[in-house]
Amino acid sequence: MRLQSIVSEAVRNISAGTARAAWFFLVVLITGLLLGGYEATSIVQLEQEAVTRIASDADTKALVGAGVDGVACDALTQVANGPSLSGAARATDSITAASTPGMELPAYEVTPGFIPLLVSGGENAASSASSASSGNSRDSGAQTSSPAGTNGTVDTSGIWVSTDVSRDFGLVKGSVMQTNHGDITVAGVYSWPNDGRDSRFAYAAIVPVSASSGTFTECWAKQWPLTEQTDELLRTTAIVTASDGNTAVAQVNKSFDSRYDAASNYRHRMSAWLPYVALGIGVIVGVISVRRRRLEYAGALHIGQSKGAQMLGMHIETLIWSGLASLACVALLCAYCWRMSVDGWLEIFLAACRVPAMTFAGVTVATFLAGICVRESQLLRFFKSR
Repeated sequence: MRLQSIVSEAVRNISAGTARAAWFFLVVLITGLLLGGYEATSIVQLEQEAVTRIASDADTKALVGAGVDGVACDALTQVANGPSLSGAARATDSITAASTPGMELPAYEVTPGFIPLLVSGGENAASSASSASSGNSRDSGAQTSSPAGTNGTVDTSGIWVSTDVSRDFGLVKGSVMQTNHGDITVAGVYSWPNDGRDSRFAYAAIVPVSASSGTFTECWAKQWPLTEQTDELLRTTAIVTASDGNTAVAQVNKSFDSRYDAASNYRHRMSAWLPYVALGIGVIVGVISVRRRRLEYAGALHIGQSKGAQMLGMHIETLIWSGLASLACVALLCAYCWRMSVDGWLEIFLAACRVPAMTFAGVTVATFLAGICVRESQLLRFFKSR
């Protein structure tokens, strides 16, 4: 048979309903959407969980209970595969505004590297929230500033205040605050949500000082994913003395499980085995699509159709309904991953696409193997058992 005749016959079988293409199309499409969608949803949930932890500073640890070398603490970001942000802090004399003489504002002296830790936590929390929560934001007069200026350095020309302080005192970036320490310029405003992280900085003034200006009491480091290296690096910044007996590395936000392992959670997710289920379903669909027409195929061989032409026609039909179903499934999964993923939608899409790909592979291979098994000599047996 000519190729044109084989293709024409395959198309007629589909359009006439002989191949039951619509039913098999739906089976492949639903299999891909349900299993592939579950895989995509599982990974998106893991991604959102990681984003929530990062936004809440669950990936930030602090060395406490010992004197800290501020220069060494700020320099942790220069270590290969080390923290992305690090800085030291210590409590200092409180600040009293001239307008509220009876109200003391807690103050902390910090190294330049500590300010991005405060600002990044608030910005990440804001960016991970949905747009529907915009009505719950703090007073519109409180402006959150960038941790770095246009030249890439932290603005240390004045103090940084939390959004609560900004709201209560009417302060924004550039404001001058009259205090018992003289006039102080506000260099920026940072957000510090009440989500379980260290609450001391939720209502405080942050005073930038040189990293070499004496000993600090704690060193913070932000690293994702957290590793044992983070604890070891933090301990290297400690200035050990005879009185330091309670040195420890603690998680800044204690409302999260410190044993969290993002890579392990991904590897052991429940949906990891779904591509194999999809492969099995594809094999079953392929076998059924051939088995229900085996009498037709054996009869065609009996009247002179070559085995090669029959196999080609069989695969053209299969490629049409299974291929279209797989393409439709891939398009829908792509739209879902692009819409729901916080970051890295392509990686999630590629993982989810293994399901329709395995279904398609199972259908194709099963159709070939089942078709090979149909022989002309089986015609009489198929006719008797029809």
